[in-house]
Amino acid sequence: MSTKKLKIFVDAHAFDTAFQGTQTFIGGLYTALMQDYPDLDIYVGAYHVERIQKAFPLLDPSRIILYKKRSFPSVRFLIDIPAILKKHSFDFAHFQYVAPMPVAGCKYIVTIHDVLFNDFPQEFSWLYRYKRNFLFKRSIQQAVIRTTVSSYSRNRIASCYQLPKEQLHIIPNGVNAPANDQYNKEKARQQIKEKYGIEDFILLVSRIEPRKNHLLLLNKFIELELYKQNISLVFIGRRSIKVKRLEEKIASLTPEQKHFFYQIEQVDKNELQLFYQFCKLFVYPSKAEGFGIPPLEAAVNKVPVLCSNATAMSEFIFFEPNTFDPNNELEFENKLKGFFISSPDDSELQKIAEEVEEKYSWHKSAGIVYQLIKSNI
Repeated sequence: MSTKKLKIFVDAHAFDTAFQGTQTFIGGLYTALMQDYPDLDIYVGAYHVERIQKAFPLLDPSRIILYKKRSFPSVRFLIDIPAILKKHSFDFAHFQYVAPMPVAGCKYIVTIHDVLFNDFPQEFSWLYRYKRNFLFKRSIQQAVIRTTVSSYSRNRIASCYQLPKEQLHIIPNGVNAPANDQYNKEKARQQIKEKYGIEDFILLVSRIEPRKNHLLLLNKFIELELYKQNISLVFIGRRSIKVKRLEEKIASLTPEQKHFFYQIEQVDKNELQLFYQFCKLFVYPSKAEGFGIPPLEAAVNKVPVLCSNATAMSEFIFFEPNTFDPNNELEFENKLKGFFISSPDDSELQKIAEEVEEKYSWHKSAGIVYQLIKSNI
């Protein structure tokens, strides 16, 4: 006698825009759920079928629900998604940040990754904050399963939206370590040098906006004259918010400095892994994160990491003593200079990689979500 599968709808409209951490969360979590829990019948909704197929290789193409093209995306939440939930009689629907009005018979899972616009209001407009607070509060309060990605975010969301902390469940991001046949520093060196002409380099992977703090790293790279040691600085990530001072600094670089500075908007997943493996040092100077995936991705590729200890990144204690206050320029400068005097050896990097893999596993996170679903049937 067959048991009826639980039908779950996943709103994946995040894949219809430029890369963001939410894509990593949805893709990693639901790939693990598909692998580990065959009693779940998972459907994914988005505009771009090819992106969904790439992100969810185990997903049956018949389980992709194509959204209608709309001049106003908000119509998707007002009309399209509620109609989809009713038509397919879903048991659960998972949304990131914002959920539509309730649909009878379907229980909502809502994940809010952060409320950094409340923690750092000076970096966001009043309208930006007002709209998100209204939508996020309504969405998380009507959800049956409420989740976030870190202890920091749980504390802040509970405080902002008057929720008991125990009602917010932490579902951490996971990190996929490279397979043995994908871990090859010599291959990474050859390919990065051949395509970009870069050899020794410091790497920062992050979209560009003020809180990501690219300017701190660029300023210290120039002040310490690391380029005179034939060390390059590489930024990978698209601009999502204009950072005037950073743009002015880049424009003021001398020809010699520009020769050792690279700004790359986007690379594919495989090439990003090559950059991680071959970099001399990965630096993450962000002032605020709801989680902070890139330094963990660098760590599992067994490269040295110098990481901010602010907000959610305070949980990354395995990077100590190579952590710093991103608002303390002198501390950061000393830590950066110190790396070129003494950096972690291979055994230390291996230990850090193992700790990250153990703590941040998609399969563990999938297990938490599965148990929450089963307990709320």
